[in-house]
Amino acid sequence: MSRVAEKLRQLRIDAGLLTGSSAGGHSSCVVPASRASASANPTVAREPPRLDVLRKLMRQREEPQPRKLDAPAGDEIAPGLRLVERTFNYEASATLVVPAMGDIAFDRRRLLCFDTETTGLAGGVGTRAFMIGVAAWKDGQLCVRQLYLTAIAGERAMLQMFAGWLSAETILVSYNGKSYDAPLLKGRLRLNRVSHRLAELPHIDWLHPTRRVYKEHLPNCKLSTIEREVLHIVREDDLPGSEAPAAWLSFLRGQSSVNLGRVLDHNRQDVITLMRLGDHLVSKLS
Repeated sequence: MSRVAEKLRQLRIDAGLLTGSSAGGHSSCVVPASRASASANPTVAREPPRLDVLRKLMRQREEPQPRKLDAPAGDEIAPGLRLVERTFNYEASATLVVPAMGDIAFDRRRLLCFDTETTGLAGGVGTRAFMIGVAAWKDGQLCVRQLYLTAIAGERAMLQMFAGWLSAETILVSYNGKSYDAPLLKGRLRLNRVSHRLAELPHIDWLHPTRRVYKEHLPNCKLSTIEREVLHIVREDDLPGSEAPAAWLSFLRGQSSVNLGRVLDHNRQDVITLMRLGDHLVSKLS
């Protein structure tokens, strides 16, 4: 018996069209009561073959079952959105004097270091953030919070949560965030009709003072270069930011979440570095 014939025979058994005894031997159709009556009385119409049942069983066997995404970390706080929170020891002065902000001492707790991971590095209307990380200091602890999408439907909830972290006292801190991260988030907030303070808050972008200090001494002023050459931070098993979009898309397709976990690690280190770089530059520029 061919494989196709065997499969059809098994489907007929599942549909109740073969006798149990015929499962292990030659096929023999069960004659329903209606058909027995039809045989005895030729005037009774025969019941048509139950091909609809066979087709339904065939579709059920051939259609792939949906796979539950195995998220790398965090708690689901809304459909399609997860939150990861971690704290790290960070001994530092409670106040900070930043030359770029008029040499005025302000409370370090006002700083909100932020960074995004996006679906494309070029920006544009179709680009969106699938991960937002922030770091804030309080009483010797650096609290890092990260939001990331496990479904596109979670974008509005993510933006609402991020907007809720922005108070009237917040001072934004980024690296090239004035040119990339902030405009991108403003656009997505507007498209999702989420009210926010992003445009009105003071914003320190450490890229510009870093260039003034180090552009003549380093091959470039990428954050990874500054980490290695200036702050002496060595990342292990770091996933480059350029590979983050592919890692997230692979996760959405049901593939391994390992690389998305590495994106979380990369983003977390970015926002921690922003706080460390700030302290370094303040001492350098004072």
